[in-house]
Amino acid sequence: MGPRRIQRKRTRGWRMPAGAVYVGRPSRWGNPNGPVFSLGQAGRRVARRYEAEVAMYADMLCRSWQGWALQREARRDLRGLDLVCWCPRERPCHADYLLVCANTTGRVFTSVATLEAAVRRWRRTH
Repeated sequence: MGPRRIQRKRTRGWRMPAGAVYVGRPSRWGNPNGPVFSLGQAGRRVARRYEAEVAMYADMLCRSWQGWALQREARRDLRGLDLVCWCPRERPCHADYLLVCANTTGRVFTSVATLEAAVRRWRRTH
């Protein structure tokens, strides 16, 4: 089956699977873009802002020295491992980008469009 993203939960009895790596805040793999808070019943607006935060992460990965270094570190440290984050499975998550970077051989993504296409393929097959 290969590496996958697992949603971390607070439900009683939930345990992080052995060998999985937590990539949420405040870990070194956490998305540095701030959390999104909503006031009132603005669920739609929150979803769009949430996707914008993930898009900013993809942009950082592809367009900065820090992002290129993070891609190489992910390949070295996260290859073949399941990644755990709080994001629901049906929503985009920075962990999807880390999974693709970690498990793509010999490539540093410098184009956001190419990375996003790789993430879409990854999500369809995993």
